[in-house]
Amino acid sequence: MDACTAVEEEVDKILQKFTGIKDHADRVLSDITNHVQSLKEEMDNSPPDHELTAAQVLIMKEALGKVRETVQRLAGDHRDIHTTICKLGRAIDRNFDSDFSSVSREDVFSGPEQVQLLNQVVCQHFYRHGMLDIADELAREAGLKSEEGHKEPFTELNNILDSLKQRDLGPALAWASAHRESLETQNSSLEFKLHRLQFIGLIQEGAARQNEAIQYARTHFGQFVRRHEKEIQNLMGMFLYLPHGVNKSPYNHLLDPNLWSEIYDVFTRDACSLLGLSVDSPLSVCINAGCTALPALLKIKHLMQQRQVAGIWNGKDELPIEIDLGQENRYHSVFACPILRHPSSDSNPPMRLVCGHVISRDALNKLVSSNKLKCPYCPVEQNPAEARLIFF
Repeated sequence: MDACTAVEEEVDKILQKFTGIKDHADRVLSDITNHVQSLKEEMDNSPPDHELTAAQVLIMKEALGKVRETVQRLAGDHRDIHTTICKLGRAIDRNFDSDFSSVSREDVFSGPEQVQLLNQVVCQHFYRHGMLDIADELAREAGLKSEEGHKEPFTELNNILDSLKQRDLGPALAWASAHRESLETQNSSLEFKLHRLQFIGLIQEGAARQNEAIQYARTHFGQFVRRHEKEIQNLMGMFLYLPHGVNKSPYNHLLDPNLWSEIYDVFTRDACSLLGLSVDSPLSVCINAGCTALPALLKIKHLMQQRQVAGIWNGKDELPIEIDLGQENRYHSVFACPILRHPSSDSNPPMRLVCGHVISRDALNKLVSSNKLKCPYCPVEQNPAEARLIFF
């Protein structure tokens, strides 16, 4: 954070200098242009055979000298800007470490199988973002098997999302109607929110389409009364304010443009959930997680270099510290043993004791004495063989 602040200060200095030089250049060039234009008009008004007087020649020389001096001054200002920008580059190099070799694992993608998996992840990322031509070309050059059924969901979803960006609800409504049962199973309100936006669009066009809006509500909202009765009542209340404008009514919040951003996110989340896909591509998740962890890794690298420690990674492929990637990157529960203070793993899973307390298997083995175990939290003695493995 300190590094970002230091670089940001240098950027602010450059922007201030840019603004000052631009204002000065605009003012000076405007004065020069006006002066030269006035001389030109004076020359145009002179007779064709008129010869310049000594005073006019002197004025012309002074004007040329002023133009030359202005150009030289602006060139000098340009050199000063270049110097300042060079200082910014040095500030970036000084505040940010560009050597990431010690915080990476070169053997991760060393084998052909790993390279193939990486290509598949990149290819899927392009499919997810609608870059079908790029994905197909990558699949061809990398020798990946083309799976038409694999890219069809991404193609359909991207087409619908593009339509939503254009405020066209038709494709999304057709998709939601076709998958109604599945959406209801996962308690999704996507179809109702799409119909709500379509209804609001009719209301926004005023009394001219009032009858059409009434007919639309009668046709589509009946199926949602059980779950969205209150919202439907609010939508019907908008009819009372049509003559004077809904934007001046208590229902003006229903005209918020952010509802379009919300429906875009809701459709992405519910559609991906229905198709068994993550909202973000695996490649995006890995890159974002790596960018979040990188400052902490570089700091650890610096400390280890000071203490002359060999490397960040140990024999168990574990880092010496825990790095918090934020709530958005937590996908499953993590159990930390309250006795040994270590997170659980496949080789050291959490174990439930007879008394109900949970500790790790390593802690359980350490606490066993003469085939008996006394819970560290309560005085219950028990047989360690009765402990049960817990799966999160």
